Amino acid sequence: MTAARILVVDDAATIRMYHRKLLGDAGWQTDEAINGLEAVEKVIAAGAVRPFDLYVVDVNMPKLDGYGFVRELRRLPASQQAPVMMVSTEAQLQDASTAQDAGANCYLVKPTRPAELVLTAALLLGDAEAAAQAAAAHPIPGVAR
Repeated sequence: MTAARILVVDDAATIRMYHRKLLGDAGWQTDEAINGLEAVEKVIAAGAVRPFDLYVVDVNMPKLDGYGFVRELRRLPASQQAPVMMVSTEAQLQDASTAQDAGANCYLVKPTRPAELVLTAALLLGDAEAAAQAAAAHPIPGVAR
């Protein structure tokens, strides 16, 4: 079975590196884009041959923000559709609502805990093995094992 492909879209290099490390350690292939415009270009370049399986997207970015990227993504052919996890420092209820209206599947607030990021990705990808490994490697405080 081929590893899932995840596109991490964030203008902050440290956040991209953090997300790529956690998601890569879970066994998934990752690529990155520094803004929504570059992300759209990568999605189109990947095409239907090897599309991304998940997008991890920041909100506030230059050129094309996360909401704009998700709206553009949802206009592309069905073969390029995949779940979108928005991850942002914006923590108001309205921000999550705007993300859902744009077409995102979920909304996490930065900084994300490793288990939260990996378990959410595993859920969106339908990857039970990665979810179990993430839960074992990064226990969530207060949750019995």
